[in-house]
Amino acid sequence: MYEIKWLTAGDQTAAWRMGSLAFGYHDRDMPEGWTSDTPGRHTLGLFDADGTLVAKAVDREQGQWFGGRVVPTSGIAGVVVLPELRGRGLLRQLLPPLLRHARERGAVISTLFPSTPFPYRSLGWEEVGALTFFALPTANLASAKASPAVTLRPATDADEPAIRRLYTDVARASTGLMDREPPLFAGNPVGAFDGLTMAVDADGTPVGYASWNRGPRYDESGKVTVYDLIGATRQATDTLLAMFATWASVAPTTVLRLSTPDPAWLTINQAGARVDSRNTWMLRIVDAAGAVAARGWPEHLDTQIDLYLSDPECPWNEGPARLVLAGGQGKLEPGGTGELRLTPRGLALWYAGAASTAIIERAGLLSGGSSGTHRIMDSAAMGPQPALLDYF
Repeated sequence: MYEIKWLTAGDQTAAWRMGSLAFGYHDRDMPEGWTSDTPGRHTLGLFDADGTLVAKAVDREQGQWFGGRVVPTSGIAGVVVLPELRGRGLLRQLLPPLLRHARERGAVISTLFPSTPFPYRSLGWEEVGALTFFALPTANLASAKASPAVTLRPATDADEPAIRRLYTDVARASTGLMDREPPLFAGNPVGAFDGLTMAVDADGTPVGYASWNRGPRYDESGKVTVYDLIGATRQATDTLLAMFATWASVAPTTVLRLSTPDPAWLTINQAGARVDSRNTWMLRIVDAAGAVAARGWPEHLDTQIDLYLSDPECPWNEGPARLVLAGGQGKLEPGGTGELRLTPRGLALWYAGAASTAIIERAGLLSGGSSGTHRIMDSAAMGPQPALLDYF
C-alpha cells in the first residue's frame, strides 16, 4: 500500500538522492538549500507504508506554442522510481494524480522527455518531436556570407527585451517551442553563455542573436556549441553563421541546436553534418476540450467532425465529442455520433501535427471516419514539424 502526497522540506534529501542516482550525478553533494520545488515546480511523491519515498515526479508550469498561441502545459520532469521497485506499475499510481493536479491548475496538455517511451505510452503519451544538436565541420559555415547591412556586437543587459522578442517571434510560428517566460525562465540570458552575440541593422535595431559556448582546447577536438541561432532576416542568419565560420582554425567542429527545417539549413554546406545528440519528447492531452480551445487552428476551416475519445487515465476526456473549427477558433462539445475514434496517443499525434491520420490509423491509434474526414483532420493540424529548443 502506498500513499501519494506532495513533498515537504523533510523529503528533500531523499528526493536529491533518488534523482542523483537515477540521472548520474550522485558524486556531487546536495547543494545547501536545494529543493525540488522552486517557483513553477510541484513535486508529487509516492511513499511506502514506512514513509520511505519510492517514486516522484515534477509538474512544471510551462507553456508551449501551437498554432500561434501559447498552450498551458504540464512539463513532467524528475521522474524517478527506486531501482528495486521498477516494473511494478508505480508510475501508473503516481502520474494520473499528477495529471489531475495539472488540470486543476489550468494545464491542458502535458509534455516530457522520456528515458524510455514505453511506460509513458501505456499512460497516453506519444513521441511527437525532438530536441536535436547537429555537428558539422566549422569550415562548412564559410558558405554563409556576412551582409554589409548587418553589424554584430556582444549583447548587453539592455538587450534582454529584444532577445525575448526575437525568440518569441520564431516560437509563435513553430509547433511546440517553449514559451520562455517566468517563473521557469526568469533572469537575463546575458551572462549565461560564453558568448551572446547580437545582430543589428543599419538603424541599430536587433534583427537576430546567437547564444554559444566555446569548448576547451584548440586542436582537432575544439568546438563551439551554438544554442540559439535566431535570425529575423536571411542577412542576420548569414552574418551570424559567418562569424562562427571564423572559428575554423581553433574549433574545427560547430554544434548547432536547430529545429528542422531551419533557415540556417538553407545557407550552410551540409556535407559531413551529423546528429550530435537527439532527445525525443512526448505529448499527452490532459484536458481535451481545453486543449482544442487553447491552440490556434487554420482560419480557412469551417467544419465539424464527430469524434469518440477513449482515455481511462483521464476519464473526463472519455466519450463522444464534436470538434468544431471556425475562423481560427476551436471547441470540443460533448455529443455527436463518435464517427472517428482516437486513443490518447492518437489524439496527441494528431494535435501536434506529428503524423497524418493515415499513419495514426495504421498504428492502430485511430479508427473510423471517411477519407474526407481524414483529409480535414490532416488539414486542421498541419503545420511546422514539432520541435523543442529547451530541455527540461
